Amino acid sequence: MSRYAVRKSSKSGAPPGTLVHIGSQRTDHVKITVFDYTPETVSERECKIEELCNFCNDKSITWINVDGLHNVELLQKIGEQFHLDKLLLEDILNTNHRPKTEIFKDYIFVMLKMIDVNPERTGLTHEQVSFVMGDGWLISFQEEGGDVFDGIRDRLRKLQGEMPKRKVDFLLYRLLDTVVDNYFFVTEYFSDKNASIEKDIFKNPSPEALKEIQLLKRQLVNFKRAVLPLREVASGLEKDGEGLIQPTTFRYLRDLYEHIIQVNDSIDSQREVVASIQDLYLSGISNKMNEVMKLLTKRLALRIFYHLGNNGSYCFGYDSLFQTQEVALTISVFNSLYIKLTI
Repeated sequence: MSRYAVRKSSKSGAPPGTLVHIGSQRTDHVKITVFDYTPETVSERECKIEELCNFCNDKSITWINVDGLHNVELLQKIGEQFHLDKLLLEDILNTNHRPKTEIFKDYIFVMLKMIDVNPERTGLTHEQVSFVMGDGWLISFQEEGGDVFDGIRDRLRKLQGEMPKRKVDFLLYRLLDTVVDNYFFVTEYFSDKNASIEKDIFKNPSPEALKEIQLLKRQLVNFKRAVLPLREVASGLEKDGEGLIQPTTFRYLRDLYEHIIQVNDSIDSQREVVASIQDLYLSGISNKMNEVMKLLTKRLALRIFYHLGNNGSYCFGYDSLFQTQEVALTISVFNSLYIKLTI
């Protein structure tokens, strides 16, 4: 969390339902975009909060996307307009929240992490995304602009596929499935990084490789923390979503659950690979240390015998042995290399 972020401790002592944005603070404009579509027509536009009520009707499906959570007053107005529970809004504003699903009388709430590889392929980007689905409408809340839903938007613009013909619950499934499918690209990133680090360690087990191993381990832990609760999310939708989710959508939710299991299994496999690479690194360092010790021992022994030969006697004290600069220099080099290899 950046130094410009509000921490969860700032809400200590506040009553339940107090709306405080917890996360990175931003000053940019909160953008609201609306897709309103039927099987034959579709409209897309950016609008103000006062216009949202014009789109929610029984004749079409409305997808409202909100980019930006830092404007608490605006989110409160959205909650009032759609009669959303204050505890739900509190969870949306807490960007450090654990993924979850909650079934209300008139709507469904789902929260999860949208994870992607950054453009430099040096790490991961984490963003919380929340969905609230009611009768004929769905609202998605994101921390900032930019997401993995461009494919869904393109299909809606062209009225392609199943979405324009189905109810809003199918749109919710497609959004969740897109987030989960993108996790597979993240697992491929870990696989490529592991292969690269392993190759470098075979050549030269340097301290930089150990730093990369530790970074990967932390990234995998965070990734696992975001993905593991999604099993409860998918199973909760399937078990408790009856009435708000169409029976024909349940089989798709089961497929979503299987994808989540596959991602979890892949994460576990990559963690095992990282552990084996770390063992390989330690083994390489140990072998390298043994070779250096052998070389230094041989050279030190040669210098000692050379010193004894020059003195013409095997009987000498430590003072006479270490008075020569060559032996002292050898021991100094030995100690320096030992310290460098063991750090």
